[in-house]
Parts: sequence; structure tokens; C-alpha cells
Amino acid sequence: MTHHLNGKRVAFLATDGYEDSELTSPWDAVTGAGATATLVAPETGETTGKNGHTQSVDRTSSDVSADDFDALVLPGGVVNADHLRMDESAVAFTREFFVQHKPVSVICHGAWILIEADVVGGRTLTSYPSLKTDLRNAGAVWVDEEVVVDQGLVSSRTPEDLPAFNAKTVEEIAEGRHSGQIA
Repeated sequence: MTHHLNGKRVAFLATDGYEDSELTSPWDAVTGAGATATLVAPETGETTGKNGHTQSVDRTSSDVSADDFDALVLPGGVVNADHLRMDESAVAFTREFFVQHKPVSVICHGAWILIEADVVGGRTLTSYPSLKTDLRNAGAVWVDEEVVVDQGLVSSRTPEDLPAFNAKTVEEIAEGRHSGQIA
């Protein structure tokens, strides 16, 4: 694999209950391309995925800024996504990436935090199908596709979409800032 993400810093925002492969697979993809990955969570210690994967927390959501990173990845998992969207620091951190026009990748239920951050209006994206109405009510155009890219926002539906999601995530991080407007 071409290491074209050398020097890039990628934040992964997650807490307990994430979909294991939606954290580990993109993590491996970005680090394999040369980026440095950082796990950001609401609390210190470690997080545990719904299938048992554990990972140490590097930074807390109340102690980070989008200034510290080049991109953000939001894994899914119902419990993870539901808890993150209720963490004000995590929501603010997520919104900062859109304000700064930095790449954001989101999969499955991870899109709930985008609704809370009020950044989906006018954007086309996909998610786990049960979020379709939530996203449309927040002003997004929801489509049922493997991977969607809209002005630096990469979205996918489920773990089955991870190969396409990972490829587009690496591509968007390599491209850097985008010109998209915040909703």
C-alpha cells in the first residue's frame, strides 16, 4: 500500500459499544497508509466494542480540538453512537471538523452524532437504514449506497461496506481540506 498519509493525524471518536470492525478496520487502513491514529473517548481508560475488542483511550473528548487532527473517523454501534451524541464535548469536537472543512468518515449508527452537531443539512450521505428518517428530518439527502462522499464527508452503511469505506476514507484524508460548507 502506498504510504501517502505520512504525517497525517486521524482521530477516532468512540466509546463502549462500538461495532468492533468499524473501529479496527479503518484504524488499520489509515495507519497502514502512514497516518497516526488516536482514540478519543468521553472517559479515560479503555473502550470495549460490542464484540469484545478493547482499546486504550489516548485522549478524552473534553481535552481535544479538531486543530490537533487532520481527519475524524466515527465508528458505529448503537450503544456507542447513542452515548456519544449525548456527550457535549464529543458533539462540539465533531462539529469543529466541519467548521474547519476537514475530512470526516462515518459508518453505520455513527451518523447520529452528525445530527446532534447540526452538520448534515443539504448533504448526501448513507448510514445504517434505521437512521434514514432521522437524517432526512435533519435535512440530509439519504441514499442506500455502499459508500457516499460529499465534500469530504465519507459515509457507509454496515461492516460489509468497510472495504469501500476504508478506501474512500484514506483517499479523502490524502486530499485534505475540502471546500464544503457547514450545514
